Order: sequence, then structure tokens, then C-alpha cells
Amino acid sequence: MAAIRPEANLHSAASEGFPPVAGTDARVLVLGSLPGIRSIAAQQYYAHARNAFWPIMRALFAIDGSYDTRCKQLIARRIAVWDALQSSVRPGSLDADIRLDKARANDFASFFDRHRDVGLVLFNGRKAESLFTRFVDARPHDASAQFIVLPSTSPAYAAMSFSRKVTRWREAFSSHENLLLPERGDA
Repeated sequence: MAAIRPEANLHSAASEGFPPVAGTDARVLVLGSLPGIRSIAAQQYYAHARNAFWPIMRALFAIDGSYDTRCKQLIARRIAVWDALQSSVRPGSLDADIRLDKARANDFASFFDRHRDVGLVLFNGRKAESLFTRFVDARPHDASAQFIVLPSTSPAYAAMSFSRKVTRWREAFSSHENLLLPERGDA
């Protein structure tokens, strides 16, 4: 009898996303696509050691420390993090492998109802933007909200240097009034 390889189950197992990291007064929403294998295993956004998201947040806002501390620092700066999809089937961690026929979007109507101050949605890569565009009807309550596609922080996107990614992310945060926010004192 042939042994079942663990990777054989990756083709049919659903990847489940996480709840958003967000305070009720969030002004910026950073959207990824769907957590990868390492993030799911760690139950943390952007857990892959070579993902540039947390290093970029450190460069822009001096966000550092444990995962819980970093999340609290984001919330204090009114930055929310979530994913376009709640679940899908994805063998591995590449965005290109997300099965669109199995994709289920997060509940953005409820999110935007609870987070009425969101005025900027930053897509962490083109796949996040295309999934949001394809599967999500809801939009922020702020009619002037901006949507900006940024270079992916994934280690799979190596075409752009880290310093260039930092510059592009800084420009996006700076593009909207009051978004390079000082940290609130209650974090």
C-alpha cells in the first residue's frame, strides 16, 4: 500500500484566513490575499521570515517587538491589516496558486460598517487588489477613499529591492492626509 504524502493534501485543503487586526478608529486598511503556510502555522500575519511587511513597518513607524506588540502598535497608528479572502484552496503559499473557484471573500460590508474612518486601502501586491476587485462589493464609507496597489512584501516578489519597497510604501502612506500618524498614547 502506497504511503499518502502530506503534500498531497495541500491541493484540496482549504486555507482559512484570520480576523482583522484593527481598532475601531482605523484609517488605513492594508490588504493581503490569504495567509500562506507559515502564517497559518504561526497564526500570524506575514509570519514568513523573509516577508518584508514587518521590516517595512519597522522602517516607517518603528514598529517592533513580539507579534502581539507589533499588532498593538499598528492599531495605535490606526492601521488595520486583513486579507481579501476568508478562505480558498491553495497548494503552497504562492498567490498564483489560489483557486478562484473555491475563493470566499471576507465580510467587508461589516468591516467597513465597524471601521467608518477608513480612507485608504493599500493592497499588498496585485493579487490582493485583483481578489478584492473580483469578490468584494463593499467599499469604505468615506466616498473619497483611495485604493493603492503596492509592491508585494512576499519573498516571492524579488524584482524590487527592499529599499525601493520601503519608498513606495512610504509614498502611499504619505499620499493621504494625516496617515503618517503619531502613535496614540493609549496603546
